[in-house]
Amino acid sequence: MSEKLQPVRGTHDLLPADFARHQHVIETAQKVAALYGYARMDTPIFEFSDVFHRTLGDTSDVVTKETYTFTDRGGESLTLRPEFTAAIVRSFISNNLQQLPSPFKCFYAGPAFRYERPQKGRQRQFHQIGCELLGSNEPLSDVEMIALAAHTLRVLGLFDSVTLELNSLGDAASRAAYRDALVEYLSKYKNDLSDDSKARLEKNPLRILDSKDEGDKKIVAGAPTLHAHFNDASKAHFDAVRAGLEALGIAYKVSEKLVRGLDYYSHTVFEFTTDKLGAQGTVLAGGRYNDLVKVMGGNDTACIGFAAGVERLSALIESSYKTPPVQLVAVVPMQESTEAEAWKLAQALRGEGLAVDIAYKGNTKKRFERASKLGAAYAVLMGEEELAKGEVMVKNLADGSQTPVKQDQLVAWLKSR
Repeated sequence: MSEKLQPVRGTHDLLPADFARHQHVIETAQKVAALYGYARMDTPIFEFSDVFHRTLGDTSDVVTKETYTFTDRGGESLTLRPEFTAAIVRSFISNNLQQLPSPFKCFYAGPAFRYERPQKGRQRQFHQIGCELLGSNEPLSDVEMIALAAHTLRVLGLFDSVTLELNSLGDAASRAAYRDALVEYLSKYKNDLSDDSKARLEKNPLRILDSKDEGDKKIVAGAPTLHAHFNDASKAHFDAVRAGLEALGIAYKVSEKLVRGLDYYSHTVFEFTTDKLGAQGTVLAGGRYNDLVKVMGGNDTACIGFAAGVERLSALIESSYKTPPVQLVAVVPMQESTEAEAWKLAQALRGEGLAVDIAYKGNTKKRFERASKLGAAYAVLMGEEELAKGEVMVKNLADGSQTPVKQDQLVAWLKSR
């Protein structure tokens, strides 16, 4: 441990101003989600490792490089959640939520953990918001999910700063046909691919389409397209999603290189991206994962969802967000003899929902200085003379005016202002 204590690399403290902005993002997203019928739920921060390792795939970067996995004292392998979707699906199955009216809709928010190289917009402990819809394969559920995401970004004031990128992975049959064609094409350039892409060629070739390596990008530019291998069902689903978005006036850009590497993803995938966060340009990402519930041992259930990083959203609204001012009242005892009654009054005001500060010690001048530094709107002065009359003196700290107010009328007087 260093002599000067610091937070662990890849973590950060949420100081009051940061936390207010962070909480604003979460509360805004939760309120918008509620308009669409999505209720909040939470899952444990850690799960049995199999929940993530089996569902994310043993070859994925998340499992091979990034999970925080440990053995507890009982010998169980546990993993801090690197994402929420698998945990939500585990809860859906273990709580028998499949018996509820379909579709099941939920909103979530909380921390997640990945051992990544920290950079702007990417931390090892980060926070996500997201929505999941389990139990519908209709294209209109895809449209609703994207509309919900767009609505959230619009209320946060970010919609004009992002681009909606949209793609379809087709159904399993379409992807299988495309995978064969893609592997055949990429195999001709195997020696020129990056090391990561060489490893993916056998197990996860679609991920190569999303490679950031410049050499890979040049090779991929000439690759066959997934859409050319769509069957009628895949084409019809994507056409219906696009028509639904156009009917709602939600602009999008079709991006055929937008993929998901896991087999349980199908049909619609989407991302809202920005150029204002450097290398980490994805603000919100989602997609349809029709086979995940079945992979995890549940019934065949079509699903779609999205997730967004709270830190990234918070960074984007930093310049425009203003922390709402707290309407603070300072209680100031004028003599030592009125100290006890002043504390009783402060506690009574708090009980009525008023934010109150009362200094633990100090003369009257220092107490006034403290009230001013804290930005209090009013100071409630309690002296022996006022106490004898059953009243207090209320000082407006903005203009210095003073008003005598009966103690039993003080709450109403303050709330009216």
